Amino acid sequence: MLPSAVTATLRALQPVCRVRSQTVSDSELVERLRAGDEHAFAELVSTYQQPLVRLALTFVPSRAVAEEVVQETFIGVIRGIGRFEGRSSLKTWIYRILVNRARTTGAREPRHVSLGEDRDGLAGRFSADGAWTDPPSAWPDDVDDRLSAPQVARRVIVAIDDLPGLQRQVVTLRDVEGLSSAEVCELLEISEGNQRVLLHRARTKLRAMFEDELAVERRS
Repeated sequence: MLPSAVTATLRALQPVCRVRSQTVSDSELVERLRAGDEHAFAELVSTYQQPLVRLALTFVPSRAVAEEVVQETFIGVIRGIGRFEGRSSLKTWIYRILVNRARTTGAREPRHVSLGEDRDGLAGRFSADGAWTDPPSAWPDDVDDRLSAPQVARRVIVAIDDLPGLQRQVVTLRDVEGLSSAEVCELLEISEGNQRVLLHRARTKLRAMFEDELAVERRS
């Protein structure tokens, strides 16, 4: 598990329900968008702009390209809102449009990572059945006091940006955007097993970052 300071930071990044009024349901917003309500569109942009840019950046090489992809996504939402059937959440539907747009830019082709690859140097910490061979060290009681919220926020964001492509996408969708494992598998076209390993490796790398930081503190 990650220390609670890191978990709290990831939760704080989760956007949709925090920004949009809890009294406005997906169905209400969809109907307003279908009716051409400009305020509904402004609300949609306010709610999804930053999380969509963050997700697009896991596919494309620059923020400028990511923002173009997000603009295309909003256009796709408006053009396609009449065909939205509600079989998934509005958020998942919008993210699906974003992922498709990001892939078709050609800036980064989706990569199917073999479960046997060890690009992070983490495989040595697990046995063949997925159990720890090198368990993480115990967190001291004062760890959350020593990892202040602003510092954690900066470090977590940088660490996520440094993850390999699919790990970055999975941990962003699962831990930052709050999607379910089934939704992530559908969006990224990966198996449940692959998604589980990618998420586990991403979280392990985040934890390792803080293990290293605490080790330096102990030596100082």
